[in-house]
Amino acid sequence: MTNKREKRKRIFYVPGIISLVFIPLLCLYSWYKAGVFKSEGCINIYFPEKSIAKSNLQSIKRNYQVFSFNSSEVLQSKDLENLQAVLRKLNRENDTINGVQIHLGNKMTYEVYVRIWDILAIEQMPTYLQYNNDFFVLMLPKPKPDKNLEEIVPITCGYWEANKEYILKERKERQFQYISALHKRYWYLFLGYLGIVVLNIFALVKFNKTK
Repeated sequence: MTNKREKRKRIFYVPGIISLVFIPLLCLYSWYKAGVFKSEGCINIYFPEKSIAKSNLQSIKRNYQVFSFNSSEVLQSKDLENLQAVLRKLNRENDTINGVQIHLGNKMTYEVYVRIWDILAIEQMPTYLQYNNDFFVLMLPKPKPDKNLEEIVPITCGYWEANKEYILKERKERQFQYISALHKRYWYLFLGYLGIVVLNIFALVKFNKTK
């Protein structure tokens, strides 16, 4: 007799488990498949006129080390690592004799192009220019300090490492706004789920009191 009561009790708890556990998991899975939790962003890129870019490159002479990219990020991951190491050394030593030329091939994937921009920002390269299908990265001579002038604190420009805190703050605000908009748009789903939870809790409490 005791086993039958326990069996009935376990069967009664099944609807509560479905509504309280599996429905939220199903919603999370559907949102994940729809890309709700995917973080996306963009960067602003400035391209000077070809005549200006060409004149600037002709006026600055460097011994360029060429890196050619004509495939996917997976296949050229080693080349990207070598590029980052060379740029780091160029910036650290403030090498004004050598430079880096990055050639963008016709079969290069978009992810490689984005990765190149990431590397330029991470290594905080101060001077680079894209002309046609090539990046030209170089260092300019640092101006000699003038004792008669006050010390100037430079502001580093960039879109990721240079403005990391600002970008993260903006990203959190956008995520909060997106979640708020999601709640406003699908409020009836959340209300329905809350109603199911309340009904199941009420039914479970009532069942336990009767037993």
